[in-house]
Amino acid sequence: METLEAIRTKRAVRQFTSEPVPDEVIEKILDAGRRAQSSKNSQPWHFVLIKDRERLKELSQCGRYAEHIADSAFTVVILQTVDWAFDIGQAAAYMQLAAWDLGVSSGLASLHDQECAQKVVQAPADLNLQIAIAFGYAANPPHPPKPGGRRKLDQIVHPEVW
Repeated sequence: METLEAIRTKRAVRQFTSEPVPDEVIEKILDAGRRAQSSKNSQPWHFVLIKDRERLKELSQCGRYAEHIADSAFTVVILQTVDWAFDIGQAAAYMQLAAWDLGVSSGLASLHDQECAQKVVQAPADLNLQIAIAFGYAANPPHPPKPGGRRKLDQIVHPEVW
């Protein structure tokens, strides 16, 4: 899939089939996140890969609107060594676009309850974790892009000044 086509057609998915994603596909997705750009090449992330059904259910209780984690084929929790949200966002975006290119859908989840999430993933207390990405094969095909579904460029781009 071409990059621009992946960006245009990618949709958040929160309902997954029970079909497992092959390990070699999961590794490619994780490797895409590893390759994301970061400030000063700091790479301030660690990824916790969760496939265990019980652990996925526990993690789904750690955030509002995170229920879709429970039914995912796997979820990646992104932990950060420093609070650089932009870098974490880059890793998340790279993984999601790679997954979409490989036929795997995804949906973000915020882990609002830090204590709960830390307990589930058994992370060191000095690591920050707020983002998880649920991955799997979509239970229903994502809707195609709607004409006019996004604001037009001239509504959001301000050449030179506001």
